[in-house]
Amino acid sequence: MIQLSQRMVALGTARSEIREAFAFAQARAAEVGAENVDDFSIGNPSVPAPETVAQAVRELVDSVDPIKLHGYTPAQGDGEVRQALAEDLNRRHGTAYGPDDFYLTAGAAGALCCVLSALGCPGDQFVTFAPYFPEYKVFVESAGGELVAVPADLADFQIDFDAFTAALNPQVKGVIINSPNNPTGVVYSEATIRRLGQTLAEKSQEYGHPIWLISDEPYREIVYQDTPLPWVPDYYANTLVCYSYSKSLSLPGQRIGYVLVPPQAQEAKLVYAAVCGAGRALGYVCAPSLFQLVAARCVGQTSDMAVYRRNRDLLLDALREMGYTCAQPDGAFYLFPRTPEPDAGAFCQRARKYDLVLVPGDSFGCPGHVRISYCVPTEQIQRALPKFRALAREYGLC
Repeated sequence: MIQLSQRMVALGTARSEIREAFAFAQARAAEVGAENVDDFSIGNPSVPAPETVAQAVRELVDSVDPIKLHGYTPAQGDGEVRQALAEDLNRRHGTAYGPDDFYLTAGAAGALCCVLSALGCPGDQFVTFAPYFPEYKVFVESAGGELVAVPADLADFQIDFDAFTAALNPQVKGVIINSPNNPTGVVYSEATIRRLGQTLAEKSQEYGHPIWLISDEPYREIVYQDTPLPWVPDYYANTLVCYSYSKSLSLPGQRIGYVLVPPQAQEAKLVYAAVCGAGRALGYVCAPSLFQLVAARCVGQTSDMAVYRRNRDLLLDALREMGYTCAQPDGAFYLFPRTPEPDAGAFCQRARKYDLVLVPGDSFGCPGHVRISYCVPTEQIQRALPKFRALAREYGLC
């Protein structure tokens, strides 16, 4: 019998609930027609990339030497691309970043894996806040650490600081935040970020080592509130930023993102070297070269985010009118309503009777809720509303 990593076999055979729901929707669509299945399972942007992306690709293909266009870049990414990213953030946030503060990666997932492997030592803990993206647990454990989830504040999904403080101890190496959040769509307020930074600074001094704040920001540009998002490194020096163009430019399949190690972070050059070493060890070197160049040409641009706001308003208002309870989502493209029965999995199975595909909140660390991904055509939401209403009637909500 062959000897394999049983952990990897388990990961390979146990689908995530998100992927399982997505696979069900695809199989069901093949049976009854895609127009009859309303799939809200996966965060795959329905809004096309801006025309500037296609224009950049055409211009690059026509004007750049194919060896440069399709060849290797330095492991951490093309220097001119990293310079362009630095200049963009400097314009927006009044910072002084340089190209050697950036490590280009295969999306935010690659960025997180590099950061966690750079920081993680045996016995380290990483804290996050429920509900959270389920792959955090996989990434942390692959880096040799343990993920500790702070229970959710179900009222507004801001941080419960009493519960957070209780979770802190000298073994905590880092804290992972995701704002705007997947799966709630909630945006952390400036007051929340400020208090988080103060807490981490106090505990870092108490424990005699830095607690790193890892800000996972693939939804940074998808924000509906008037107040700008807090730039997290302004509130806590030991912040590492993980970013992706998957959502802002609607390029999830191109796998392009970065790690930012701000120069004000403690021993920033050493941390950056560890990120580079992690990229080398994991094989995350030389992010896709063509889309490095595309990202540099499209800095500061986004897809049409107004579509997501229209979708949010349409779906959120309708669900609340039907009797569902849902926290206010001011960003990303997810709703996270409470289910009218404690078993969210049973609720999702009942929804499938209507060919309505949702994801239970249990795998996000928050039972009794369901994630609805509304990055779909607006017509799909309009078509699905009677199904949500019929489901609500089954539970006596309306």
